[in-house]
Order: sequence, then structure tokens, then C-alpha cells
Amino acid sequence: MAVPVPPSLPSSIDLSHHLTTVARSRHPSPLKDIIQYMSQPGMISLAGGLPHPSLFPFTALQASAYPSSTVLDTTSPTVPSKSVTLNVPLHTDESSPYSLSSLLQYSAPAGHRALLAFTKELTERLCNPAYSDYTTLLNNGSTDGWNKVCTLLLEPNDYILVEEQIYPSAQASFIPFGCKSVVIGVDGQGAKADLLEQALRGWDESKGRRPHVMYIVPVGQNPLGSTMRAARRKAIYDVCVKYDVVIVEDDPYCMLQFGEYRLGRPTAPAAQTIDVDTFVNLMEKSFLSIDYQGRVIRLDTFSKTISPGARLGWFACNSMFAERLLRGTEVQTQHPSGFSQWGISGYLEWATNLKEQYRVRRDWMMDALAASFDLVPAETAGVNGALGLVAFAKGGAGSAKPLMSFVPPTAGMFLWCDVYYSSTKPFQRLAASSVSQGADSAADADPEGEFEREFWNTLVAANVLVTPGWYYRPWMGDEYKTVKSRGGRPGVGHFRLAFSLEGKTEIEEGVRRLAEVMHREWARE
Repeated sequence: MAVPVPPSLPSSIDLSHHLTTVARSRHPSPLKDIIQYMSQPGMISLAGGLPHPSLFPFTALQASAYPSSTVLDTTSPTVPSKSVTLNVPLHTDESSPYSLSSLLQYSAPAGHRALLAFTKELTERLCNPAYSDYTTLLNNGSTDGWNKVCTLLLEPNDYILVEEQIYPSAQASFIPFGCKSVVIGVDGQGAKADLLEQALRGWDESKGRRPHVMYIVPVGQNPLGSTMRAARRKAIYDVCVKYDVVIVEDDPYCMLQFGEYRLGRPTAPAAQTIDVDTFVNLMEKSFLSIDYQGRVIRLDTFSKTISPGARLGWFACNSMFAERLLRGTEVQTQHPSGFSQWGISGYLEWATNLKEQYRVRRDWMMDALAASFDLVPAETAGVNGALGLVAFAKGGAGSAKPLMSFVPPTAGMFLWCDVYYSSTKPFQRLAASSVSQGADSAADADPEGEFEREFWNTLVAANVLVTPGWYYRPWMGDEYKTVKSRGGRPGVGHFRLAFSLEGKTEIEEGVRRLAEVMHREWARE
């Protein structure tokens, strides 16, 4: 019986019209181009100004790492009794395929070949790209990668499509260009395709050219905590094809997907045995898996699975975008950090165990909230616009004073809370005072922002730190600084809770302090 031949994948389409003038104008750096010849056997190089390896003040490197099969005690993590030892001599020998003389030296801007091959294989395994000519390129972490993408795609004063809340450092990269956000409304899965279509279909050309770049964090979105399902991704992608939009998929939390939280169910400890294939198969797949045109630039990173200090990540994109990014790398960061790793199977085993650690921490946070508040499903709570669970004061679920609502995250590190300031008498007086000041003053008034700052300071005084919602407001321009001008929900503020750092006891005490402050403030007359 003949073995069926898998269908050939299409090649990416020509998307070069999206490149900025700067990106189009880049030429290969001749000094970087010549490095490839230095490794040619028998070559004597009198060309490059590379320091001699003997002048590096290191002779060898030894490090001990967890075995990839390590399962930590989430409550009281300790260093495993067994470890994997990594030895890196100054020069390559039979004990190691790596050498400090190469890892500490200038290298090709694309990055070390072994690590490039690793990222290509990992991308193939996790993302299964839907076109043939994709490639990977290393960078110094996703912040560096996104900065380079901004230079690649965004001209001064462009508009960029973003979700309702955005990580501050992401927009710090494009604000200096004079770029502004076009905010796409969200639900529990993130950006909504119908609202994306609405924004593009009705674009006013007098404002400038229609947005052609969408920045999106589809898994464990920071700060929203939302994770986008396959059908929503397909709908978003189809709209971007229709309106010729490049999708920049920033996916730092893709390996931290841990499933749903069940209210009232006891928190299980981290699983002692894991199935890597099952985990990979159940993961929400990348936009690359449906990208048959090559219009997705994916940003991956080791920051959330290995170490943020490593400053190492990679792009996965079509070869044209990669070549232009490489030209930028030659003059921006030269090349990424040197880095060693387990093999693919070891990395996936470690990541599968790691997501269990974050699943337990998520459950700690949710259990603490359930202990300090009455949590009611949004569909029965009678609160307009609420999603997930609505929190009331303990013993006050039958009252008309909702405190906040949130969607329990299924990935990432964060819980995003909609906070109902309108339920408090102090906010009601503040809002009424803003209106009574007259039309001009009322237009500039931002009672939600003012109250949120006061409330945040009250929490700080109680020794509990949350991230205030105003940190994550997409920059739309000076004229869109108030909730009213931005079309936000009147009387509603936000804050973000992180469950990644503190231990169980600290999370429980932090939530208890949060509840104590909220109960007191919402009871004020």
C-alpha cells in the first residue's frame, strides 16, 4: 500500500510593501558578513578585529542545573539532590561541543547555529507553520525583538492595532515614533474579531493610513490573563488577511498553559508524572499554524521558562522579514547572548512540569479570593458587563454592591480585575462633583482615574501591592486620557494581581489585606 504523500505547503506571499523606509534602506554590514569566512578550514584571518581568546579573563565554566524531569514542591521548593553538570572549556574538546572561545566571541548576527537549529525544531514541534519558507532568528528577548519589529514595520505617526490593555514596555517602543493605538475591545478570550473588522472597515483615512500592524498576546495576556481559542484566532487571522494586516504574535506565556480553575474544587499538588505529548497537543496553537501567507511575526522567549536574565528569544517569520530583521540586528545588537540548553525533549519535559507549578500558584490565588470574598458566576450575578466571577463582600453576595469581577486565567501569571468603583459612596460623590463643575471641566474630569490612584495608595498603606490599571492603557493620544474620552465603562477601574512570585502564605495574606481594604472602603458612607 502506497504511503500517502503529505500535501506541499504554500510559500509566503510578497509582503514587502509593509516595510518601513528604514527597513528597506538597510544594507548588509560588510564586517558582519565577513565573519562567516573566518570559520572556513585553513583560513588565516587578517581581517576582523576580534580579540584573541586568550585575552578573555575566563578559563572554563561549570554550572549545575536541574534535571529536566524535576518536579518541585511548590510550597517549599528545594534544590534537587541530583543535578546535571555543564562544563564549557576554553576550547572545544572531547568533554564538550561548546567552548568559551566561541561563546564569548563575536558571532554571526543570526546567533549560534546550534541554538538556531533548536529554535527551528521547537517552532516546528509547537507551532506547525502553515507555509514552507519560514525561518527563525535569535534576539535578545521579546522586548528587543519587538523593538526591532517596530523599526521594521512602523513609520512615524502610524496607527497600530492593540488589545484593550497593553503591556507598558510594548507601547514604550512605538510611542516615540509618534504612533498611536487603535484599541480593539476584548472579552474573556482577548481581542474580538467583529470589533477588529469594525475598526478597519470604518477607518477614517483623514486620520492617516489605515493600521497595517496588529500587536497581540494570545496566551496569558499581560495584564488581562486571557487566552485565545482556535476559532477566535482563525477569525482574527481572516480579518487581517482581508485588510492586509501583519500580525505580531508576542507569546511569552505559551508554555504556561494549565487549564481551567474549578471553584470549590480542592487544589491538587503539582503532578508527579507528566505526559509531554498530551500537554503539547492540548496547547492553544500559534497563529503560525493557520498562517498560509507568512503575515505572522512570532516572538518567543526563554524568559518565562529558563531565566529572564538570559535575555534570549527568537523570531519565527517569513524569510523576507527575517532577512530585514537580520540587517537591523547587525547594527543594533550585533548578535544574541550565548546560551546552552537541554535537548528538545528535555526542554519540553521541563516546561510541562513547570506549567504545573504555575497552575498550583494560580489555584492558590483563586482559593484565597474564594476564602476572602463571596464569588458568584457572572451569568447569575446580575452585574452588567461582568465576565467570569463576581466578587462580593464576604457574606454579602445578596447585596447590590459588587466589588470586582475577573476571569480565572488558564495560562500565564496574572489575574485582571474589573473593579466597581461606582458601588462606593466616595466615588459617587467624586463623580457628581466632576459633573457639577461645568461642561468644560467635566470633559477633562477623570473620576475613575482619580479614585483609582487614591484607592491604590490606600492598598499600599495596607502593605499590599497590586499593579494599577492605568499602567496598561494603550496610548491613543493626549486627547484620550480620561475613561470617558476613551469610551471606557463609567465607574469601573482595574488592577492586576500576579501569582508568579509570592508563596502560598504570602498570597493568602495579601488577598486577605486586599479584601479587608475593599470591604472597609465599599462600606464607607
